[in-house]
Amino acid sequence: MGDSGTTEPPGKGAGLSIVVEFSGGLEMLFSHQRRHPLSIPATDKEGKLSTIAFLLDYLCENLMKDTRKELFILDGYLRPGILVLINDADWELEGEETYEIQPGDNILFVSTLHGG
Repeated sequence: MGDSGTTEPPGKGAGLSIVVEFSGGLEMLFSHQRRHPLSIPATDKEGKLSTIAFLLDYLCENLMKDTRKELFILDGYLRPGILVLINDADWELEGEETYEIQPGDNILFVSTLHGG
């Protein structure tokens, strides 16, 4: 109910239920909403398991309402200065963009870039 913008792929078991959160100002790019429960496809277009790299593209294409994508993605990669925590662990410990997303994952993006 009321999850407009959330895309759930067809077919039983085809989606991964996760929570994506934004803080440090990134929430302004995502409808000024900090927490987003999502159901994303379990596999990418090539049939490979969904990874953080897939999630980044998915977020830009399906969730980001702001047109300034360069504040989140720069040259095809997550912008420097954005920390990513996967289930409260630094994504560097989890394989960064190659981490395969699991059902129930909580993925937090935190901008460390603050004006001053």
